[in-house]
Amino acid sequence: MNDSSPATAQINPPQRLLMGPGPVNADPRVHRAMSAQLVGQYDPSMTGYMNEVMELYRGVFKTQNEATLLIDGTSRAGIEAALVSLVEPGQKVLIPVFGRFGYLLKEIAVRVGAEVAVREKDWGQVFTAEEIEQAIIEEKPTLLALVQGDTSTTMNQPLEGIGEICAKRGVLFYTDATASLGGNEFLADEWGIDAATAGLQKCLGGPSGSSPITLSEKAVETVRARRHVEEGISDGTAGQGTRIASNYFDLAMILDYWGPQRLNHHTEATTMLYGARECARLLLQEGMDTAIERHSLHGEAMLAGVQGLGLKVFGDVAHKMNNVVAVEIPAGVDGDAARNAMLTDYGIEIGTSFGPLHGKVWRIGTMGYNARKDAVLLTLAALEQVLRSAGAQITAGGGVGAAQEIYQNEVTA
Repeated sequence: MNDSSPATAQINPPQRLLMGPGPVNADPRVHRAMSAQLVGQYDPSMTGYMNEVMELYRGVFKTQNEATLLIDGTSRAGIEAALVSLVEPGQKVLIPVFGRFGYLLKEIAVRVGAEVAVREKDWGQVFTAEEIEQAIIEEKPTLLALVQGDTSTTMNQPLEGIGEICAKRGVLFYTDATASLGGNEFLADEWGIDAATAGLQKCLGGPSGSSPITLSEKAVETVRARRHVEEGISDGTAGQGTRIASNYFDLAMILDYWGPQRLNHHTEATTMLYGARECARLLLQEGMDTAIERHSLHGEAMLAGVQGLGLKVFGDVAHKMNNVVAVEIPAGVDGDAARNAMLTDYGIEIGTSFGPLHGKVWRIGTMGYNARKDAVLLTLAALEQVLRSAGAQITAGGGVGAAQEIYQNEVTA
């Protein structure tokens, strides 16, 4: 084989500014952390890092949960671990759906053998606590599974009060915080959340491949009631309850691996753990409240900017996530061609959407390392030029100008 062939050339990805709904550019400090030397999974330094990760993510999730750790895999791995371990076949799961990722929860719950009850909202809207409580009364589920931030619609579902409703009705409360954690308020303990999962590739500022998870004592009891130890590493305890269907995502075994027993499960993804540790360390160094304020500021500037160009925004803006906005594609503009021009001419990626919104909106993110003034202004300036070339009627200079007003008001406030 010729040494100059693509298969043997060193990987050299193009420079991109990732301003879509995720993934985003990882913080350079996270990349540096991930280049650190590998050690064995039971090396005291490695188990020490695992303990540090647990403590750091307690700060990120705003929880005292001992069972706060990482699932090795993308954010979907965390979702699947939570649902397959918390829900037994035949138990009922209630899923309020307001976007594509509510349907993902349904898909996974069906696959784990749950009886699934769904409530739906038009995309661009969210549920009230009263609507969710009424659905719980009607369905009597074992578990409520609810997305916090759904990037397909950019909506941020309010969670306050829902944990109290679930506790009163004897229902476990799981939420998928993949798109929201780190950029929007999230208070696991105060809101009574029993299980939450996330991913690094959005507001946490890292690469995809590791899923932080936190479990309340009640959730841990539910998982432990299904604990079975693999043959060949038995610790002498008898299995109990219905065995969790997945080996890799068996939270009972994963808890034993991360806990003091260090009972062997899989080999921890060392490099991803380094990255996840750095993501959490940087957020806590900044301060969670400050990080959320940063996402709010740059998200507000991006929102003002696209509106300043004369573009319409999709959905209930009062419930929009801080970190992503859905922009309606102007009439007469080829949405995919415009996205391609942003990428090829300016090296900037913005997102399309799914299902009923595909081809109708662009999704523009301001999250993680890219929640910065320069990234916002550069994206707006490039978008203006692309729209002008496409023949759209826009306000010249309106995008950058409107965003600059937000930043100037922040300085003088």
